[in-house]
Amino acid sequence: MKKSLYIIIAIFIIILGITLIFISNIKNIYKEAQKENYSYEKCLNQEVMGTEVASLINKAVDNNEKYNIKKDDKGNYIDDNNYSIKIYVKLQTDGKYYNMETIYSNNVAEFVKNFNLENFKCTNITYHNSTKRVATVYFEILEG
Repeated sequence: MKKSLYIIIAIFIIILGITLIFISNIKNIYKEAQKENYSYEKCLNQEVMGTEVASLINKAVDNNEKYNIKKDDKGNYIDDNNYSIKIYVKLQTDGKYYNMETIYSNNVAEFVKNFNLENFKCTNITYHNSTKRVATVYFEILEG
């Protein structure tokens, strides 16, 4: 009787330990997502300079490379529904958004040279459902 009670208690302790480790991992993933999201979220509905937009483009490219996000045949990152980040920038009032890959491939330094003193506004951010990490960020140039 005592032996079976000890076995039940041991199994309970093991299950409790596994559950606590699982919960701890989920909390760590959530904290990491919050930390990664902050640099984008602080721009939402705010005016930022072109240099900040360029920095966020570089950060998004670095993120996509870190997580080995695949590219399509045009060199654009493919949404993986977990870790990929896409940034779109509207440079004129014509309504056309340019993806970050276009800006990055044409040299971010050129973007900074041409738009460093321009004001942009982050108009929208979307998130991946599974990880709650930033998925897409939209910037628009402000006419001034």
